[in-house]
Amino acid sequence: MAKVKKAIIPAAGLGTRFLPATKTIPKEMLPIVDKPTILYVVEEAVRAGIEDIILISGRGKSAIEDFFDNSYEVEDILSKAGKTQLLERIEKAKNLANIISIRQKEALGLGHAVLCGQPIVGDEPFAVLLADEIMIGSPTVTEELANQFEKTGISTIALMEVPREEVVKYGVVKANPVNKQLFNISNVVEKPAMNEAPSTLAIPGRYVFESALFNEIKNLSPSKNGEIQLTDAMTKLASRRRMHGLTFSAKRYDAGDKLGYLKANIELGLMHPETKDGLKEYLKSLAQKI
Repeated sequence: MAKVKKAIIPAAGLGTRFLPATKTIPKEMLPIVDKPTILYVVEEAVRAGIEDIILISGRGKSAIEDFFDNSYEVEDILSKAGKTQLLERIEKAKNLANIISIRQKEALGLGHAVLCGQPIVGDEPFAVLLADEIMIGSPTVTEELANQFEKTGISTIALMEVPREEVVKYGVVKANPVNKQLFNISNVVEKPAMNEAPSTLAIPGRYVFESALFNEIKNLSPSKNGEIQLTDAMTKLASRRRMHGLTFSAKRYDAGDKLGYLKANIELGLMHPETKDGLKEYLKSLAQKI
């Protein structure tokens, strides 16, 4: 089967949950310890063998493109100061992959954002990674999805169990188990009411699709809010060509949510060699005061 070499990262959202910070800073550039959120996502894609990263950006998102470009002034200052380790980290980040930016001129939904990447993807399979979802683990979630797709040729998406009261936050699938980790998906419902959810298997923002998905998106009518829903296209694809769901063991953080963002900073801070010891002692002292 064809290798998954391209990934679409939709990054055109306004980040309203993080206002006023995101008035001038894209939510994807908010730092988790010392790296912008989107860098964790790009690193995950690269570890899965992705070579071309297609950023679907919007107005006011040029900081993301700038991050993956040369910064002559900063690099010159670091070079002259002999700060080679910092310089190497900057060089590594900008050279991770081939970054291609496409402007989504109107906010017409996730399905439309994915469709914006078709001119670059063409007829190849591709991954979709949501830019505010951080997945930490080995193998990465995208690696697992790409490996499954490359074995079967069937579009495969990440799934996770959530409490029933939280299904309203996610796309939720109707699926039958193949084994403990793999499912056959027959339907996808976007943010269902608790009593209407077909299961408690939710989609946390990692997907690998065959290119046939693009035709399904093109043939969709907008939903009630005027958006093109990716979940509607996924249901069509599942009925015509099959779709798999795969659970995963990696740790997932919803960095698009205030509490999830704080948890990511704390837990990844506890893994960071420069901050882990001091942060651990601080949290111990803080716990005694609560």
